[in-house]
Amino acid sequence: MSRARLVPVALAAVMVAAGCGAAQNQAGTNTDAAITIFNTDPENPLVPGNTTEAGGSRVIDALFTGLVEYRAEDAQPVNAMAEKIETKDSKLFTVTIKKGWTFHDGSPVTAKSFVDAWNWTAYGPNATQGASFFSQIEGYAEVHPKDPDGADGPQEAPKPATDKLSGLKVVDEHTFTITLSEAFSVFPVTIGYEVFAPLPEAFFKDQKAFEAAPIGNGPFKFASRNVGTDIKLTRYDDYKGDDKPKFKDLTLKVYQSREAAYADLVANNLDFMEELPPNALAGQKYETDLGDRVVQRETLNMQTIAFPFYLKPYDNVDLRRAISMAINREEITQRIFEGTRKPADGWVHPLMKGYQKGQCGEYCAFNPQKAKESFAKSGYTGEIVLLSNTDGGHQEWAEAVANSIKNTLGVQARFVPSTSFGEFRQKVNAHEMTGMYRAGWIADYPSIENWLTPLYRTGSSSNDGLYSNPAFDAKLAEADKAPSEDQAIKLYLEAERIMAPDMPVVPLWTQNTIAGKSNRLKVANLHPFRKLDLDSVEVVG
Repeated sequence: MSRARLVPVALAAVMVAAGCGAAQNQAGTNTDAAITIFNTDPENPLVPGNTTEAGGSRVIDALFTGLVEYRAEDAQPVNAMAEKIETKDSKLFTVTIKKGWTFHDGSPVTAKSFVDAWNWTAYGPNATQGASFFSQIEGYAEVHPKDPDGADGPQEAPKPATDKLSGLKVVDEHTFTITLSEAFSVFPVTIGYEVFAPLPEAFFKDQKAFEAAPIGNGPFKFASRNVGTDIKLTRYDDYKGDDKPKFKDLTLKVYQSREAAYADLVANNLDFMEELPPNALAGQKYETDLGDRVVQRETLNMQTIAFPFYLKPYDNVDLRRAISMAINREEITQRIFEGTRKPADGWVHPLMKGYQKGQCGEYCAFNPQKAKESFAKSGYTGEIVLLSNTDGGHQEWAEAVANSIKNTLGVQARFVPSTSFGEFRQKVNAHEMTGMYRAGWIADYPSIENWLTPLYRTGSSSNDGLYSNPAFDAKLAEADKAPSEDQAIKLYLEAERIMAPDMPVVPLWTQNTIAGKSNRLKVANLHPFRKLDLDSVEVVG
């Protein structure tokens, strides 16, 4: 198979491109077919503003359509529900949405649907995972006041002065305005992320009922969910988007291991798996097993190891540096992944516009001598534990990483398998990690900013380890306000360099993703964000 390479993604101050139309149905395509794809159990109920992990995102992506989507061929942002997004200063935006769209319960999608959803997500007492994505909007501090001693401290955050962002105003049924607290040229690119999806009035009338049967505005509507087993969706025939599905039913099947899912894929009992497990990559076994059913491309994701800064000894910078320098990334990517992974040398993905090589410096290079010196300086003498769920194909490489640390540092280090992905993420979010743990990132939107702010800024939505560096935060704020993309990129890179000596997480590798499809699928493409491009799917008639 030829390998599709992403082009670097340019940021746009305003969305002006029209959404790409779906390919016409071809002869022999079964438009009433049902397909099954791999999934992990979602961490939370399926509400866009509280869904920021892969298992839930795959479902939300099918159920909802936002203002902006990211084009499958190159990840460029294009308008979806937005008719136009206008600004003169990157601070005040006027959004006009397309007319005639409906939610799956038949109610209209209006400007208020977006404003109400965004206000609910941003409101502090709702404790959503996506709240910080709205922190650029004027009035965020009033709806989401800062907790004086953090989420884990005994003090409660002050009661919000209001439950509505002052920077959001409904103009009419199809128009609303967004006022940011500061100019932020990247903002129009961010709003294709799922936390910015609209919500119907039914959500606000009965949230529990909505969580049991979510109502979206996307190409698929909810049919049923068996927790830990599967989620069933079916095509929404009144969908107004250009990306109309060319098949009818979609089942996202939950597996406890990628190895089990892969066996089903080989046997054509599973129609698509977006990332094959290490045992399939070994010796390029997948080529023999799947043949022309292999699907691959470089995708916007990075594997990392995160540290719980709230737990000793991982608040020790010398220990964190020692661990990173003790990992032989080159050997592991070759031995475990057959070269389909590339050792990371920083925290920004190489395919991002603005990426600069070597930002991590010596701390991401395998160096046994310096690793031992840093380890000795840390004063730590205990055991090092690496935690991970095992239902995502992570056991082989996690064991290899633990062994590399053990052999390099001469310390007890071991991999401790955890629970299912959903339960694992719940523990991560509750700050209940008992050691360092597997983490990773799939881009939410195509910007260098997305590889830094959500993960490492103090209090951000995905800063699960509670890392904090005021100088880093200040440089991010400066970058956000930069008058041009080039100036912003320069400042974001400076922020990355400020963060580097802290080693807040260990960058491990990026990847050329190897996926697979069943023989029932004529076409099934990978999206740059490491998911099935549902718009591309064609089933044999």
